[in-house]
Amino acid sequence: MKAITNTNFNFPNQKSVYHGKVRDVYNINDQFLAMVATDRISAFDVVLPKGIPFKGQVLNQLAEIFLKATEDIVPNWRVASPDPNVTIGHFCKPFKVEMVIRGYLTGHAWRTYNSGKRILCGIEMPDGMIEHQEFPMPIITPSTKADQGHDEDISREEILEKGIVSEEDYVQLEKFTRLLFQRGTEIAAERGLILVDTKYEFGKKDGKIYLIDEIHTPDSSRYFYKDGYSQRQQAGENQKQLSKEFVREWLMANGFQGKEGQSIPNMNDEFVNSVSERYIELFEKVSGRSFSKSNVNDPLLRIKENIIDFLQKN
Repeated sequence: MKAITNTNFNFPNQKSVYHGKVRDVYNINDQFLAMVATDRISAFDVVLPKGIPFKGQVLNQLAEIFLKATEDIVPNWRVASPDPNVTIGHFCKPFKVEMVIRGYLTGHAWRTYNSGKRILCGIEMPDGMIEHQEFPMPIITPSTKADQGHDEDISREEILEKGIVSEEDYVQLEKFTRLLFQRGTEIAAERGLILVDTKYEFGKKDGKIYLIDEIHTPDSSRYFYKDGYSQRQQAGENQKQLSKEFVREWLMANGFQGKEGQSIPNMNDEFVNSVSERYIELFEKVSGRSFSKSNVNDPLLRIKENIIDFLQKN
């Protein structure tokens, strides 16, 4: 199985290409963005040396499902998905913040809490909580969007003070974030899952706010299995997760947390294939649909031809 780790296309009217941690984004004449979900995988803000077969397809097709399921809440950038690994949408100017929302004390929030801190992004977290416990109400903990390296936590006050986003726009972003999280929570519950935390990105076009990028996928979101959640909490056991946290845990168990001087452990084929299987399981569990593997004989040619075909018709 061949993973898609790099793309380097040159499309008609292409103005630029941005190679993100896991996506390659082609700007077509400031009109469309063609976003290719590669099979690269990142953890601790580092791109790992091997790609995960079908991961890009999983993310792209899940995002398509959730963008369609939330377009009544906020307009989104998506126009078409001409290939299993591609979304083409409106060119929007992104806000320089990611809207992270957390329903449970898990991951980064728990690591902060466990270190003795009770303030995260200007939000006070109640005393006496345990890992994976539900917050009384979901908290929004924004981060600045870093082109390179780590995204940084930032508070609402700092965002407004530094003029990163206007207050008028930020109020809208908060409102959309809460509504999207509520919808995501409802959809997850139908699938026997708990949407634990996630992040949303927004942009503007012609003065209008759009939801951009992807939503509710395992790269931006964490899910717990609903069944047995309470019992595991009471027993002080770890929650059963559907997210890429298991990749982070594997890296940490092998001495890597993205810190200086640490080297990425060897990812053997067995590990790579197990991650691929976890992503496919995740797709089927989150979407309630069966996963159909795309043709991987020459995925780069397939992607290129499908994007060109869309551009010729639009």
